[in-house]
Amino acid sequence: MSHAFELLQQKVHHHLEVIYQSVDSVDDITGLADELINVMRLAQVQEEPVPHQNHWSQSDCILITYGDSVKMEGEKPLHTLLSFLDQYCNGLINSVHILPFFPYTSDDGFAVMNFSAVNEALGEWSDIEDISKRYRLMSDLVINHCSSRSMWFENYKAGRHPGRDFFVEMEDPDADLRAVVRPRTSPLLRPTETVEGMKHVWCTFSHDQVDLDFKNPTVLKEFVGIIRHYLDRGVNIFRLDAVAFLWKELGTSCINLLETHETVRLLRTLIEYAQPDAVIITETNIPNRENLSYFGNANEAHCIYNFSLPPLLVNTLITGDCRYLKQWQMSMPPAQNGTAYFNFIASHDGIGLRPAEGLLQDDEIDVLINTMQSFGGRVSWRAAEGGKNKPYEINIALFDALQGTIKGPDRWGIDRFICAHAIMLGLEGIPGIYIHSLVATSNDYERVKHTNHNRAINRHQWDYPKLTEALEQSHTQHRKVYDRLKRLIAIRSVQEAFHPNATQFTLHLGYQLFGFWRQSINRRQSIFCISNVSDQEQHILLSEINLIGTDRWIDLISNSVFESIEEGLTLQPYQTVWITNTPISD
Repeated sequence: MSHAFELLQQKVHHHLEVIYQSVDSVDDITGLADELINVMRLAQVQEEPVPHQNHWSQSDCILITYGDSVKMEGEKPLHTLLSFLDQYCNGLINSVHILPFFPYTSDDGFAVMNFSAVNEALGEWSDIEDISKRYRLMSDLVINHCSSRSMWFENYKAGRHPGRDFFVEMEDPDADLRAVVRPRTSPLLRPTETVEGMKHVWCTFSHDQVDLDFKNPTVLKEFVGIIRHYLDRGVNIFRLDAVAFLWKELGTSCINLLETHETVRLLRTLIEYAQPDAVIITETNIPNRENLSYFGNANEAHCIYNFSLPPLLVNTLITGDCRYLKQWQMSMPPAQNGTAYFNFIASHDGIGLRPAEGLLQDDEIDVLINTMQSFGGRVSWRAAEGGKNKPYEINIALFDALQGTIKGPDRWGIDRFICAHAIMLGLEGIPGIYIHSLVATSNDYERVKHTNHNRAINRHQWDYPKLTEALEQSHTQHRKVYDRLKRLIAIRSVQEAFHPNATQFTLHLGYQLFGFWRQSINRRQSIFCISNVSDQEQHILLSEINLIGTDRWIDLISNSVFESIEEGLTLQPYQTVWITNTPISD
């Protein structure tokens, strides 16, 4: 028995002791630890994972997409997606997050019927493997719940295994559940007829998404087996969907509980021993401080979604005032080596508002909501204390969200949109770009009407020949945005100072100029990132940003050279500069 294996046993045993310390029915922790290790096929492990190792660099950029965001008649969507990746992303984006590609019943994939199969309408496992051979593959582990039409839930209703004890039952449906944090307005409990009579099962998100009971270790074993299966199929990055709600304990908020955090640590241990360069990203759409807790002590999630960035950045660009974005950035701790922020500003869901709580004032959130609604956006709600509903997220395509300011639409839409991405691409962390941002897709009102779901507004399905035509014509918004984003990503990918863990400091340039300084880990390169977030010209002296006078400085984006730090710099509305002393190119 190797030393690495003994250490693995000790770690897994400790995790399980913490997770199940208050579950009386779980008494054989050693046996359970051995089972999990065997499921992950780690009995012959010889090496320990290297701690605090960064499995990413400035060259990493993740495209976020559904398996059928691009479609072509007569072809499986996963084939079409690979064609799109090779034609428009090769050499530009090296990683792809394919949103749930499993058989499902609702929520565009997040009500999973079978975690181990590929949705036949999309393709098959060989298609997933083909993509994983050419791009680093990120997959959802929809760990909190499954479809009400899954085999597990059908078995639950029939009293059969596996499934009969996989779900959270409430013996007293009238119990006080007011402390439970909810992301939706639907009733928490679902009445369900079973062979043992009427039961009430827990449904955090919808009655088609039934929460799994991780107090039953068999559920944990099932998901460890699913993880092993995904690794075998080429998945390298695991997005733990809605993981904050994993553990339920009456009398608590049932969010961010100790057992939930320890379960993430357990999964990280097992995944790291199985594949040392694999990465866990936690998807926790919650207030900023709670979100940060999923880093643990560099022993939990490798990466966390930077959920506060989208609402703060959109607020900045529609108001022309970066004070709240700046305050938040100064409060953010640098990620330790072995961890990183996952930055994004658009997603398949929407602009989350819970991550803005405590960062934006209520009246500012109201202005943000009203402005987005005037640009065609929708609002989704959640249940809050006292039986009231609160805005949960804004559903809108980012291209339309940035078409104007609080004063209304204007002529700066594309520049404002590019500015948002230039800021995101420069920040500490790994950037994720939603496919509909890369190609400047607008609000899809027909899809909202067809599905009756607000989120569908930003889940357009492109006919691939039509998308290709739009991207080949120089005058379209799609081509203009694609070309400019492509150039920014290419520049970013080779600059050492844009490493996800490179040093970052906030610059103080007033409220219309948002700026920060990045310095490479080896200290050879500095980049000063400055964006005009207003619709008016802004002027600055280079000496105001502490450039070293003996160095030669150049803006990577415009290729402008600055001969002296005494020069003045005029930034046009929504212009960004990346000023460096050591430009790096291919």
